This record gives sequence, C-alpha cells and structure tokens, in this order.
Amino acid sequence: MPKILVIAEHLDGKLNSSTARAVSAAAAIKPEAIDVLVLADSVDAVAAEAAKIEGVSRVLTIARAENAHPLAAVLAPQIAKAAAGYSHVFAPSTTFGKDVLPRVAALLGVAQVSDVMSVEGAHTFKRPIYAGNAIITVEADTSSTVVATIRTASWAAAASGTNNAPVEALAADVALPSHTRFVELQSGKSDRPDLQSASKVVSGGRGVGSKENFEIIFNFADKIGAAVGASRAAVDAGYVPSDLQVGQTGKIIAPELYMAIGISGAIQHLTGIKDAGTIVAINKDGEAPIFEVADIGLVGDLFKLIPELEQAIG
Repeated sequence: MPKILVIAEHLDGKLNSSTARAVSAAAAIKPEAIDVLVLADSVDAVAAEAAKIEGVSRVLTIARAENAHPLAAVLAPQIAKAAAGYSHVFAPSTTFGKDVLPRVAALLGVAQVSDVMSVEGAHTFKRPIYAGNAIITVEADTSSTVVATIRTASWAAAASGTNNAPVEALAADVALPSHTRFVELQSGKSDRPDLQSASKVVSGGRGVGSKENFEIIFNFADKIGAAVGASRAAVDAGYVPSDLQVGQTGKIIAPELYMAIGISGAIQHLTGIKDAGTIVAINKDGEAPIFEVADIGLVGDLFKLIPELEQAIG
C-alpha cells in the first residue's frame, strides 16, 4: 500500500491552505497513510493546524536546534532524508514547492512529476501541458519514490477540524553543503490575503499604465477584501514585484472571484486563472481575448469604471 509524505507550506506560524489541497491529492490514491512534514524554526502552531486536517495519519516535525544553521539552508536534504520509507512525496505546486521539490527529486535520483491535476492510479497522473491547452497522462516509475508537485487550483482543500493526528519530532541533523552558504531569507509582508489561496483576486495589467496608477488596483482590492495580482506585462514593466504575477510563469490560482483589469488575456495569463469561479474583465478594447473567457465583461476606461464600482459598493 502507498505511504505518502506531504510537505507542509507555512508562513509566520500559519499553515497555508495549499497543504490541505496536497492532502486531498494524496487521499485520492487511497494510501495506507498520509503523513505531513513540518519544517520550521518553531513548529508547534503549524503542526497543530496540520494535525487537524482530515486524512492525516501523523505530523512529523523538524525544528531548528539552538545555534544550528537555518532550516531554509537545507530544506531539500532534510526532506530527502525524511522521505525514506515513503512511496510518494507530495508538495504544493506553489513558489515554495516548485523551489524545493525538484532538489528533493535530484537527491533521491528520481524524475519529478509536476502540476498533478488528477490521480488516475498510484503511479498514473494527469497534468497540463502547452500552457494548459492539453492534458497529458503520465506514469511514474513503480520501482522508485514518486516525487510530485500538486496543482492546487485543481484540488479542494481537505476538511479541517475533526482530526487529531499525533505529532512526532524528528532530528535535524543534516550537514550544511560545503559548496554553498546560506545568507538570508527575505519575504515580502502584506496585510492583504495570500494571492495563492485568496477567494477574491483583483489583477492589473499593462493597461493600468504605470506603477503609480497601480494604486487604483490596490485600493479597489482593499475595498472588497481581495488579494492583488498582475499580468506578466505589468510585472515586466515594473509596475509591481514578480511575486504578484499570475499565469503560467507566475502563480496558478483558483479564486471564487477573479477581476482582470487592464489585462488583454494572453494565453500564458489565462492558464493561471482557468479554474477561477467567476471571471470579471474590464478593458477598453472590446476585442481583447480576456472577454472570451470572462463571465462578466465591461468595456471602457478602467479609471472611470473602477471609481464607479467603488461608489456602487459603498
């Protein structure tokens, strides 16, 4: 029977909902056990959240020992060591998962399966290719550990609150690599909802015009309690940082409401929002491709329409 290790994603002591989505993918295999691995300087709060996810058998923790090197420096070696005895290692296909899991696969000497959107069997999966225009069925080697990232937009989060999985601590005793050194970990801070898991997202594109004009997107998002995203064109133009990019080369999201403002709708961007519940597009070009996928479309000047929407909301 398969035994699956899910790598938890968390920030500031809070578990990201992408972890529960990866647990849902693991449950689809009907394994013998699903264990969640939490690596953090302080593991207690995150482990407690993970233990409540339905379907989780155990929560394993690796905490930073006093005066030890930062765990961020050796995440992949720690995970590769903890993976011993597991048939599968899953992580969300987020910025975190895309960064660490390929290195885990390399350390284990296996090929990674990326962006799993459907489980057909213990070693058979479906994933998107060609910017999501086609779906391919892939089969992993049955004689080695399956290392896979889970396309979070394709999976509902496993229920939480009814489970009470035991928590077990593992030793953090992997040596630092000799050819590299850890300097620091930096991350942006925001009071807005997390782009990857938010139920509402407001994104701006090249049509916003400038970094200064992008304030209209931030203000409107704050008005409705939404996360902020952007097209690649807006990021490349320097309007916003790259961590807000939505699309094939950015973040793939599935909010209940997605508002594309001043975004033409390149195929790379549409790949990142195809699982959204309701798509609202605002663009002055009535022939923009975004209107082909939008549930609601407004043709007009965003600098006129957004203030009118804000006034209507009250």
